[in-house]
Amino acid sequence: MNTSRIALVTGANQGLGRALVEGLAAGMNPDDLVLLTGRNPQRVADAAREVAQRAGTRARVEGRVLDVTDTGAVTGLADELQQRYGGADVVISNAVARVLPGESQSARADELIDVSNSATHAVLRAFGPVLRPGGRLLVVASSLGTLGHLDPRLHHLFDGASLDQVEYAVESWRTAVHNRTAQQAGWPGWLNIPSKVAQVAAVRAVAAERRAQDLATDTLIASVCPGMVDTATSRPWFSDFSDAQSPAQAARAVLDLVFAERVEPAHYGELVRFGEALDWHSGTPLNEQDLMLTP
Repeated sequence: MNTSRIALVTGANQGLGRALVEGLAAGMNPDDLVLLTGRNPQRVADAAREVAQRAGTRARVEGRVLDVTDTGAVTGLADELQQRYGGADVVISNAVARVLPGESQSARADELIDVSNSATHAVLRAFGPVLRPGGRLLVVASSLGTLGHLDPRLHHLFDGASLDQVEYAVESWRTAVHNRTAQQAGWPGWLNIPSKVAQVAAVRAVAAERRAQDLATDTLIASVCPGMVDTATSRPWFSDFSDAQSPAQAARAVLDLVFAERVEPAHYGELVRFGEALDWHSGTPLNEQDLMLTP
C-alpha cells in the first residue's frame, strides 16, 4: 500500500471504532489521514482531538460528522474523497445500533436495520468503487454472521445472492417483523442474527464481482469478527466477561488485516475471525439462552 493513504472508520467516537482509529493513526505515516466519523458533532470533535493528541499517534486525524443511515451523506463523502485524494485506502464499516435485553425487538428493528444493514449496503456501494488498489474495505460483523445460524428455509435468500438480492431480503425481513409474520417465516426472534448474516452476505456479494481484479492488486474486501469486546453495547448481553477483550485488544485482529503485507486469498470476501476465515455455511440456529453466551 502506498504512502499518503486515506483511512475512514464509521461509528468511531467510542469503543471498538475509536480503538481502530487509534491503531490506524499509530500505524500509518505522518502524511496519511485518518477520518474518525460519527453522528454527534461534539463527540466526534472531542474524540478526534483526543486521538490526535495521544502518545504514539503518527498520522493526521480529523473528525467528520457522518450519519451512516443517510445514504446521500455516505455517497457524498466517498465522492469527496475521490475528488480530493483520488479515493480511499482503508474503509472500516463499524457503526452499530445499541439494543438492550428486554427491549422490544420489533420496536427497534428499523434503527438496527438502518444502522447495521442499510448503512453497510451504502458503504459497499459508495466506497467500493473509490477503493484504491492495495486498499482494505472491512465490515465489522460477528461470528453470528454465518448462514447456518438461520433457519434453513431462509438460506436461499442469502446464499449466492447479489447485493440487490441481499437488500431485498433485508427489506422483506423488516416487513415481516412489522407485520408480525417473521417467526412464522423462520426469522429468529433476536434481530442481531439475520442482521449479521445479511452483513456478511452483502460483503460476499460485492467481493464475488471483483475478486480476480482485487487479488491482482492486493486489495481486500472482507467482513471481520473481532470476538467478544467489553463495550457498553455488548456488556448487557453477556453474563460472563472474563474472556472479553478491551476495544484496543479487539482492534488488533482487524488491524492485522489492514496492515498485512499481502492479502491472504482465503480471507477475500469471507468472514474472518482472529486470522481465520469462517465457513459461510457453518453454525446452527440458536435459542435465547445461547444468545446470552455467544460473542
